[in-house]
Amino acid sequence: MRFLLLGGSGFIGAPLAEALLRQGHEVMATSRTVRPALPQGRGPMPVSVRWDGRSPEMLMGLLASVDVVINLLGENIGARRWSAAQKARIRDSRLDVGAALNAAFLRRRESGTSLPHTLIQASACGYYGVWRDMDDAPECSEDRPVGNGFLAETAALWEASTGAVEALGVRRCLLRTAPVLGRDVLQKGGAVGGFLARMLPPFRYFLGGPLGSGRQPLSWIHLEDEVAAICFLAARRDLSGAFNLAAPGPVSMGAFAAALGKALHRPVLLPVPAPLLRLALGDMAEELILSGQRAVPTRLAEAGFVFRYPELTAALADIVS
Repeated sequence: MRFLLLGGSGFIGAPLAEALLRQGHEVMATSRTVRPALPQGRGPMPVSVRWDGRSPEMLMGLLASVDVVINLLGENIGARRWSAAQKARIRDSRLDVGAALNAAFLRRRESGTSLPHTLIQASACGYYGVWRDMDDAPECSEDRPVGNGFLAETAALWEASTGAVEALGVRRCLLRTAPVLGRDVLQKGGAVGGFLARMLPPFRYFLGGPLGSGRQPLSWIHLEDEVAAICFLAARRDLSGAFNLAAPGPVSMGAFAAALGKALHRPVLLPVPAPLLRLALGDMAEELILSGQRAVPTRLAEAGFVFRYPELTAALADIVS
């Protein structure tokens, strides 16, 4: 198949492009400036194509002869403190891409040209809302309604932003992804990236501990399983709708810190106080660090997807040991 990957040079996009190429697919990966999406010497390279992230006209031409579009574009939610301006950037970076995709698909249909048969749309398990205590948090399977808060509101808008393509007969899959654990293929030596990149440094220096109370739920997924699940959904044309990309074993923040300390052979010390995190990060701390959800991959399991890393201990051992 021929893939158009929007966001093909990121933490998830780069290894996804690599995996698709290994499977024999053709991959075009967008960038604001034309450059390789993968470092030299890693095998087959995707075709790097320029797109500004907003123009439907530019996107229309890229859709020619494409079978599957995978949209991973969006401002990193944890990149900086959530000021009003940063919240707007997080939201608008997602909605602009969605609007461009809707318009490009519609204009191709109106012009009588072919459409991709599948759109795989990124989202996040923050869709369900957040809870502060693992014992109070319900299991969130894909039929649970949208929750409250900035993360839930943003995820719901993100998902809705490309909903119009379904009326054109395009199959759409929504990736409600948990925090991803893995190494960044774009960093020298494959340094740890994503969620772990923020937690690892204190543990390296024997200062690690849980963030906040340690009781908040934490869903997670190994990067290899994230990539494999996206490839699985791309290949299964009988599947559509929302899918939780989360390992089947959500844990508490305290249990996660204990497992990380064990993997690194480091002690787990006192937790980082919640007031300190609130002072440093504001609203971002409340939703992104001090609370979480218990997302479970019900629909992936029903479809027959098998996780390579269903248990946290093995996942962390693979990444940091």
